[in-house]
Amino acid sequence: MLEAKLAEAQTLKKLLEAIKELVTDANFQCGEEGITLQAMDNSHVALVSVELERAGFAKYRCDRPIPLGVNLGSLTKILKCAKDDDVCTLKAADDADTLSLTYEAKNADRISDYELKLMDIDTDTLGIPDTEYDCCVTMESAEFARIVRDLSVLGESVKVDVSKDGVRFTTEGESANGNVLLKQAEGARSKFKRAGKEKGKKSKVKKEDDGEDEEDAEPESEEEGESSKKKKKKTKVKKEEGASDGDVEMVEDDDDEEAKPDDDEDDDEDEDTTSKKRKKGSSKSSKPSKRAKRSDDDDDDDEHEAGVTIDMNQAVNLTFSLKYLVNFSKSTSLSRRVQLMMSADVPLLVAYKFAQGKIHYYLAPKIGDE
Repeated sequence: MLEAKLAEAQTLKKLLEAIKELVTDANFQCGEEGITLQAMDNSHVALVSVELERAGFAKYRCDRPIPLGVNLGSLTKILKCAKDDDVCTLKAADDADTLSLTYEAKNADRISDYELKLMDIDTDTLGIPDTEYDCCVTMESAEFARIVRDLSVLGESVKVDVSKDGVRFTTEGESANGNVLLKQAEGARSKFKRAGKEKGKKSKVKKEDDGEDEEDAEPESEEEGESSKKKKKKTKVKKEEGASDGDVEMVEDDDDEEAKPDDDEDDDEDEDTTSKKRKKGSSKSSKPSKRAKRSDDDDDDDEHEAGVTIDMNQAVNLTFSLKYLVNFSKSTSLSRRVQLMMSADVPLLVAYKFAQGKIHYYLAPKIGDE
């Protein structure tokens, strides 16, 4: 029996919207580790591979491997009946001919049940070999979608040229040509360096600020630190109390309470002074944690804002169909980043990773004038 619960139905909705135009009918292979789908388009030019990991489900149970043959168009229609934040539960018996979908509202005031008739789809699972690609381009998925969408208006094919200068997308149409160059994210790297320098600068400024009480911050030795504290205490008592010489000698003694047990006003002032010092010290000790946290957030922001990164063993120049790349880019709603992996005479891998799993597209390159 299969029972898989997703915290939000929108994950499945976005996934189906991304692949429904490439694949009409497909088998969802349900197993112990999660749910997978692998299918080719009708022309056998593109392959899509989907993995929904077990950990991505709020609840998952699969007693034995079950293939669920579904028409993706029909499944998409049923998923449109669910709100994006509905809890979606998929259920199927071992030998069932239907797939049950249950949508439950967050406040549990609405529960909807639907059933989808399953199909017998005879397909062979393709073994995708592990490939070491010559280059890997990581970029914003929205930027990739915009580029292929814009260039598809001009031509049918795009030449992808990856070199040390960056990645260039070029298309040639009957009436117009176009190309887009995305450079390696040197700005992001220099930003990381600047952030490191700023961190050092901040720590230095803090040290100088804390240097107002040099004896408290970094005493050279315990004896010097103790003597400096006594000197500081002595000076402050003189200023506040206007004490006589005899009083100063008593202040220098560490046993103030034994020397002046009946002087309540002096004790109160000493306690106030001590409490102020403690408050001041506690506020100083809290500053580094706040600054460190802010610096960590800055690092996260820098990573999120990083543009194009290229890992390259050698330059690659390949041509692909824009129609398929436009279809691949519909997975932008699932992931903010996309990876393009290429090697000569090897299908292009377009990889998206999201919270519940990943989706990979494979596209054969165009050869010659084809």
